[in-house]
Amino acid sequence: MKPVCLILGAGSGIGGNTARVFAKNGYHVHLCRRSDSKGLDALIKSINIENENMASGEILNLIEDHIFEDLINKVELNYGPIEVCILNLGAQIGTKMLAETTEKQFTLGWKMTQLTLFKLSKVLLPKMIERKKGTLIVTSSTASVRGNEGQLSHSAAMGGRRLLCQSLHAEFSPQGIHIAHVIIDGIVDSPDTVGKMLGEKKFDELKKIKTKNGIINPEKIAETYLHLVNQHPSAWTFEMDIRSQNELAWWNSESRNV
Repeated sequence: MKPVCLILGAGSGIGGNTARVFAKNGYHVHLCRRSDSKGLDALIKSINIENENMASGEILNLIEDHIFEDLINKVELNYGPIEVCILNLGAQIGTKMLAETTEKQFTLGWKMTQLTLFKLSKVLLPKMIERKKGTLIVTSSTASVRGNEGQLSHSAAMGGRRLLCQSLHAEFSPQGIHIAHVIIDGIVDSPDTVGKMLGEKKFDELKKIKTKNGIINPEKIAETYLHLVNQHPSAWTFEMDIRSQNELAWWNSESRNV
């Protein structure tokens, strides 16, 4: 039976590329996303053509009650034990000042980032403990370590999730479970997220301006995720940040909306 990698938030950027990289390296990947069933089906089909039926997936609303119990039990029954889980859900709603940010938007950010991680961990981590192995990687952003104007919901949500990851690491790392929090400190070449926020025209213009590795390649993020999974327990990474060679680090640059 092949090892299973569960990817929550599997668009065409980080999630989709992580699925491709892990499938190439012998994992069955199960992809979940909130919308665009045609896009998901196309991604799964392309992975299966390249890697002999190594991918499956479904459209899910991951903030529904009991969703993780049903999902994880189904995946483990049909494909095998989940050895790796990538939580790749963001909560970016764009730049909104306090007066423009609704309570619903602010609460949704908390649900997408912190509540999903809490509920996922309650179901998945005990199973990993029984097997005495497993890796949970959480994709994060600059907002988790730096608040910014117009980023009230996003910064609060991501900052809280970072601390939740720290608490999970403190509890589960001694029990053999690798928790990793990865800060994406820059713009990723991702049509599903950045592309939609900026619009196709502005996104294309941005990619022309930021040449020579100016935008983060999501395939290379995926390769970094695989490296995290393969780390020896005596040298585990809990937190890392990833940025392109042309970007200043978040602590050494002007305020920006990331």
